[in-house]
Amino acid sequence: MTITPATPGSLAIPDNQIIELMVEVPAGQVIKYDLAALVSAFDVGDPGRIAVETDGSRHAIVTIYPSNPLATMPPPSDDDMLMDNLGRIVVGRYHNGRPARRKLFDPRTGSAVRALTFGTTGAGKSRTVQYVLACEKRNGIVSWYGDLKGGQSAPEARGQVDWLATSQEEVILMLRAAVAVAQQSRQPRYAAMGRNAFVIGDPDPLLSVRIDEANRLLEKGAPYREEATYLVKELGRTGRSVGIGEELDAQASHLEELGGSDTLRAMLKEGEVTLLRWSSSMMRQLVADGLLPAGTQLMPIPKSLKPRVLRSQFAEGVDDDDDVCDTQGTAYLLSGPYPASMMRHFRIGSIMPMPGLDPEILALYGPGDPARLEETSLDAAGEAYAARGTDAMAALCEAVKDEQAAKVAKVQAANGGRGPQLLEDRIRVVLAASDDPMTADQITAAVNADGGKEVRLGSVRTRLSSLADAGDDVARVGHGLYAAVR
Repeated sequence: MTITPATPGSLAIPDNQIIELMVEVPAGQVIKYDLAALVSAFDVGDPGRIAVETDGSRHAIVTIYPSNPLATMPPPSDDDMLMDNLGRIVVGRYHNGRPARRKLFDPRTGSAVRALTFGTTGAGKSRTVQYVLACEKRNGIVSWYGDLKGGQSAPEARGQVDWLATSQEEVILMLRAAVAVAQQSRQPRYAAMGRNAFVIGDPDPLLSVRIDEANRLLEKGAPYREEATYLVKELGRTGRSVGIGEELDAQASHLEELGGSDTLRAMLKEGEVTLLRWSSSMMRQLVADGLLPAGTQLMPIPKSLKPRVLRSQFAEGVDDDDDVCDTQGTAYLLSGPYPASMMRHFRIGSIMPMPGLDPEILALYGPGDPARLEETSLDAAGEAYAARGTDAMAALCEAVKDEQAAKVAKVQAANGGRGPQLLEDRIRVVLAASDDPMTADQITAAVNADGGKEVRLGSVRTRLSSLADAGDDVARVGHGLYAAVR
């Protein structure tokens, strides 16, 4: 698409008017555009005044606003926070004023939701998380929330969710409990009922498991990366049909930040994906991982709405004060109906930082206690669930640390204190150190945690097949399961 003014200034936009252009290219061509060129052609200065939507083929709609339509946002209303008949809440507004919605549940399929929220530091991720947690409370959803910033990301959530975990060890306990509830309590009960989908409240509440700053738990070198990756994947496989959803909130979308697992990413990207302000490398990763169609162009979200104005280097009286609001909460809902349309979340909390808990955020949660896990699943949730929010949790977390230290010591002993170089040897060491059979995914995660060269799942599967076929220290002990020959 090329726009060329007949004379200088002929494309100037009248004041206080919204202009919408319907554009198409000839059959057989795919529409492409250069946002910077559009901004220049229409002389709008602020790229936030232009929105471009395409159908991925020949057609596009170009909308030019008299001012940035997302410059200010109101707080949410009570109605915005309540799920509609499609399991959605309103989280903000698109540039054209349409409500921006995301799902908390899919009643048409009886499935709990899997979700990803990405954003760089200061993009508004914590406020977005607080809003969804408040909506979950108001809708009777049981919220388990792991805040891996030591509880600082969402301090108002304390007492407003069923389980708040603030350390990696407690998050591991939370994930273990969630998988146990899914597999040991709800799955067999629903099978006995002849049910293959979930109905809210019949007999159990919807359960949401959320990990904030998830990259701290799942990145390469994290102490519990192997187990955490396994548990998140296991919950993703079994949780949806029994009413247990999960969300990862992270500062980046790189595969290495999320356990290095293609399987995990493939499962999560089918759910609700929110992209707050990002880096250029994140955008490349989103396209590469299939979260965005190839060729999709998203207008970058700037850190500030303050327009850049060129002035003489010697001008006097230049105002350097940054008194223009930032773009916190501005995002793209990649899984929504308008993935390339910029939206902005509602204003959540006080405009200025508070010296303590924010009263506006506390008011969002509303009165009363949060929804709790059903009594029939308490045994499956186990000792950790019973100890949440009490002094007893510290001892359980210490036990998790001891377990991890024992695993590391066992691997070191099996390896003689040396780092194996051949992938076959690294696989043998991992299996020899494990008391239980392992899947190829688990073996890959463990191999990549040994400090050696990063390997891919396909390479590990190839070596496993060769080792098992040769009976060379590795045996198949079940469908997709491998163990050391002892």
